[in-house]
Amino acid sequence: MKKISVHDSIGLAICHDITRIVPGKEKVRAFQKGHVIRAEDVPKLHDLGKEHIYIWEDSDSLIHEDEAALRLAKAASGPGITFGEPNQGKVSLKVAYSGLLEIDALRLAQINSIEGIVLASVHGSQAVAAGTVAAGTRVIPIAIEKEKLEAAEQICCSSSPLISVKPFIPLRVGIVTTGNEVYSGRIKDGFCAVLQQKLASYQGEFMGQVLVPDDASLISAQIKKFINDGADLVFVTGGMSVDPDDVTPTGIKQTGAEVVFYGVPVLPGSMLMLAYLGNVPICGVPGCVMFNRTTSLDLILPYIFSGQRVNPSQIVSLGYGGLCQECPVCHYPNCAFGK
Repeated sequence: MKKISVHDSIGLAICHDITRIVPGKEKVRAFQKGHVIRAEDVPKLHDLGKEHIYIWEDSDSLIHEDEAALRLAKAASGPGITFGEPNQGKVSLKVAYSGLLEIDALRLAQINSIEGIVLASVHGSQAVAAGTVAAGTRVIPIAIEKEKLEAAEQICCSSSPLISVKPFIPLRVGIVTTGNEVYSGRIKDGFCAVLQQKLASYQGEFMGQVLVPDDASLISAQIKKFINDGADLVFVTGGMSVDPDDVTPTGIKQTGAEVVFYGVPVLPGSMLMLAYLGNVPICGVPGCVMFNRTTSLDLILPYIFSGQRVNPSQIVSLGYGGLCQECPVCHYPNCAFGK
């Protein structure tokens, strides 16, 4: 780059975006990279506090910030991630379709350890919608050493992408609701409507709901019937606490399913249970799902609907960030819960 006085820059092209900031109002691009400076631009540049500008001169050892940001975005982007053109030196990586966002935090840290390179992201392991900005990248100087950029690209190149999205699968879902009080009609079930609303976020297909009394054998039989009828996921609601009449966990076990966990380090929703009969997840839903907007169930559904088999280590890791603060106005998933 060559530094020259603004007064001597007429007829030359700016080699980087120049930003105008109005405190508390706006931050916009005043001059775009490549703009050829005219006489009338000189006072505008002075208003922006510019006495000198940089003019780009080709170099074999340096990469311009715009090209570097584009190369970083391309290297970091896996399936489900798109990116556009640089704006003020930054390239945004966006989600192409709804799914589970996955980010390799270890490799992300390695990239950011390279001086002059920035790759910032949102938290991974969460449900994201199409159009969500997942990350942004840029380099700090106007031009960066070629070997630094190549080192960052090499970190991105691995057997798995650095940033990607696993698409949600429209699973067929059945609900088995337990409890003598619901089965007999003494009280009205409150689970079904809530779960149907959650399913809609994943475009899950609702197969129906079956009411059964507190009988482990009947619970087990209805779970297996849903699976035999083609269910990809079965919710079992009611009877998940430690009361003597609550036999739902026993009913799930009697199907012969492999229990991954019963009890999670998450509040609310610690009584959640997950088991697999073959490849079909069976989820014992805690009672708090009926009245808490966000619970442990919301943390594992993205894994289930993206086709991932949940394992115990994933559940253990939920404890860090697993306490919902139950804010008066809920902003989940744009908060610390489950991160």
